[in-house]
Amino acid sequence: MKKFSQRFRFGLATVLLASSLAGCGIVSDGGAGAGAGSGSGNAPNNSGGAANGGAGDDGKIVIGMSMDTLKEERWQKDRDIFTEKVQELGGEVKVLAANGDDATQLSQAEQLISQGVDVLVVIAHNAEATAPIVEKAHKEGIKVIAYDRMINNAEVDYYISFDNVRVGELQAQAVTAAAQKGNIVYIGGADTDNNAHMFKEGAMNVLKPLEEKGDIKIVYDQFSKDWKPEEALKNMENALTANKNDVQGVVAANDATAGGAIQALTAQGMAGKVPVSGQDADLAAVQRIAEGTQLMTVYKPIKSIATKAAEMAVSAAKGENIGTDKTVNNGKIDVPSVLLDPIPVDKSSLNTVIEDGFHKLEDVYKNVPKDQWPQQ
Repeated sequence: MKKFSQRFRFGLATVLLASSLAGCGIVSDGGAGAGAGSGSGNAPNNSGGAANGGAGDDGKIVIGMSMDTLKEERWQKDRDIFTEKVQELGGEVKVLAANGDDATQLSQAEQLISQGVDVLVVIAHNAEATAPIVEKAHKEGIKVIAYDRMINNAEVDYYISFDNVRVGELQAQAVTAAAQKGNIVYIGGADTDNNAHMFKEGAMNVLKPLEEKGDIKIVYDQFSKDWKPEEALKNMENALTANKNDVQGVVAANDATAGGAIQALTAQGMAGKVPVSGQDADLAAVQRIAEGTQLMTVYKPIKSIATKAAEMAVSAAKGENIGTDKTVNNGKIDVPSVLLDPIPVDKSSLNTVIEDGFHKLEDVYKNVPKDQWPQQ
């Protein structure tokens, strides 16, 4: 009955909206481009299923996936693996991506809720702004799983991610092992992303005691808006200018911000001389590690999180109990959580991402002379 009434309301609203928009020449299929700008050229096939029409008309379980963005390589992988696993379990997935826009993500989530999805999985752009999504979903009897990024101050049903504080610790440990003395720069992620704060917390767990001992000095510490490499580039340029290039290490929160930082270092002839951390094991990052301009990345096996999240979503849709062994407080409740282990990867362990099938050897070492490739 719930799905019938939701589909009826959504269908009526769609007819009325289409009528009002037709005269303006605006047509939307509910994809990531709907109200979200031009999208990204490297984000093929935005949806894991049709984004319009009623959910579950054939009796299948339907999972809604509200994504922050598909502009970054890793999120495309999350979407594809998640969708494939749900389909393997007999369900289908409707995916909408907001291209980093809060209002668009809220609107798209409402669209998925109106279509009567059984469970809503949310990869939040803004930890605070996505809280109303949870309330709206619960009003329709739809459970919400926060994927990779927590939704703050909301009664989230489940949270799945990696141990994000540990991620920051691994980054800072690697950089300070390579640069045991001197000035350290911290280039954070998006201030609106709860994960960015957790990464920073972990990094400071390592950096602050070293600073108190007098071994290092944190000379610059800034977030980078929306995780954009160009914002990280500006931050790194500012850090270099303020310290007259006297920088011995850079803890960058992910591979996108690492790329921006390394671009600034390259302009000063310092790339490869200053250790830089990262996260996500993006192809460009592991290539930089192979080349020697990036020290390390933190690999969070996407297959693990996407597969487990798909299993959780389908189980929740069936009303089954989901076993969790941890909780994470989001400012309102202790959210039942599944936290997976991150893996540090440096030049000596690049084979980790190759053996896992995450990247191909020939892609990782594309910019390295073939006689320097590891033997397989």
